Formats: sequence, structure tokens, C-alpha cells
Amino acid sequence: MLNFFRFIAALEGISYLVLFYNMLYNKTNNPELYQQLLFPIGMIHGILFVLYVVVAFYLKVEYNWSVKKLGLVLLASLLPFGTFYSDYKWLKS
Repeated sequence: MLNFFRFIAALEGISYLVLFYNMLYNKTNNPELYQQLLFPIGMIHGILFVLYVVVAFYLKVEYNWSVKKLGLVLLASLLPFGTFYSDYKWLKS
């Protein structure tokens, strides 16, 4: 299950960066493309984020994580590149 979480974390991090790219680059340079991509990218990111949080709580119970570790892993999901740092720092097998 930990490997599944690491995979979801990577996908969530990538979708977060794609969402930022769409917002920062496409919104100013190509507004039509921005509008077309906003909903699908946002929906994918939202689903991956919810899955990330649910699996993180599951892993807290399964691996007996401390509240601090769970908090750090969840906080990492809110920061750009945070899920990648979380994987490197706390989730390596």
C-alpha cells in the first residue's frame, strides 16, 4: 500500500504543477486554452488530492505513523514539489 501511496503522491504532485503551469502561463498567453484545460486538470488534481489524503490516513493506522508525520505528509500535499520532498524524506522503503 505504501508503494501505491507513493505513486499517487507523484501523480498528485505532477497534477499540481500542471495546474500551476496552466494558471501562470496559459492564462496570460493563451486564455482560450486555459479555459479548455482548467476543468479537466482541476478535476484530475482534485480526485488525486482526495485519494492522497484518504490513503495517508489509512497508512497512519496501518504503519502506526505519529500525528506529526501524518501532519507533515498532509502539509506536503499543499506545497508545490511538496509531495516529491515527502516521498524522498519520509516515505522511502
